[in-house]
Amino acid sequence: MRPRAAFGRRALLGGAASGATITLAGPAVLAQTGGTWPHDRVTIVTSLPAGSSVDLTTRVISERLAQAWGRPVIVDNRGGANGVIACQMVARAQPDGLTLLGTSAMTHAANPALYRTLPYDPVRDFAAVSRYGRASPFVVMANRGLGVGTLGDLIALLKREPGRHNFGAGSVPSRIASELFRQLTGIDMIHVGYKGNQQGFPDLIEGRISLMSVDVVGAKPLVDRDSIQALALSDEERHPGVPSVPTSAEAGLAEYRFTTWSGVYAPAGTPREVVEKIAADMHAAMEETEVRRRLDAMGSLPGPRESPAAFAAFTATEVEDWGRIIRRAGITLE
Repeated sequence: MRPRAAFGRRALLGGAASGATITLAGPAVLAQTGGTWPHDRVTIVTSLPAGSSVDLTTRVISERLAQAWGRPVIVDNRGGANGVIACQMVARAQPDGLTLLGTSAMTHAANPALYRTLPYDPVRDFAAVSRYGRASPFVVMANRGLGVGTLGDLIALLKREPGRHNFGAGSVPSRIASELFRQLTGIDMIHVGYKGNQQGFPDLIEGRISLMSVDVVGAKPLVDRDSIQALALSDEERHPGVPSVPTSAEAGLAEYRFTTWSGVYAPAGTPREVVEKIAADMHAAMEETEVRRRLDAMGSLPGPRESPAAFAAFTATEVEDWGRIIRRAGITLE
């Protein structure tokens, strides 16, 4: 989501304000390698499974980073437990920049509200590096067998048949997007969970579930193949990756506005010079013609060339907005 509200969790904000996300502790990391980095292979641990939007984006960028650094860059998928496993793994890693986290708003904006006790702090335990790109809206997709041609048709059907239809979600952002849709329309739907959104796609296409709300990168293959009915985009402007999908306002539900994002974090305590180098190299990679072509084809739009400090501040502000929706929907995980 785009940050609009002040960040209300003082414990997390305190970590950001104190500079705990990026510190100068650990200059020995550079000294031991003669001032060069990286001195070994780099592993980017992803919080979502293979085929997810985070995984696909990470792999495109990691290929170019490997060329720039002259070292292997390994993508290690550690999906499961709502990203907690991946976050714990990276938070506990040596703060030398050789182990990074490729993740989404799920772990760093949603989880603080979803869990009563979370075994990591998304601000204090990580050094924010950079977002992958612009925040991504969601596509509301329905099974074609429902016979609905517009979002209004879908809403009318769901209201006529309360409790008879279900929605699938294989990630917390996707579930929250659908929960927000449910809150705004007052419809009664049943949630069906999956380990990843991709696992739910066959059920959506074949009619075992009625609808899903999925970010543009994840939804684009289904939209391009016309295998589902794409009804609305949760944003105020059409997305060039899925230009045929109307905005929520065009579809008649202007208040349906929700976006997710993804990016890279390092363990807290990683030297500032290393964090800034990774961020700069990521920005350079994402601006290269071939990388940009591949990301554009996936529906991933270039984002702001922000500093690690700006990304850390952005992360902090997101917790309040996501938390408000989660608490209103009554979603909890343990």
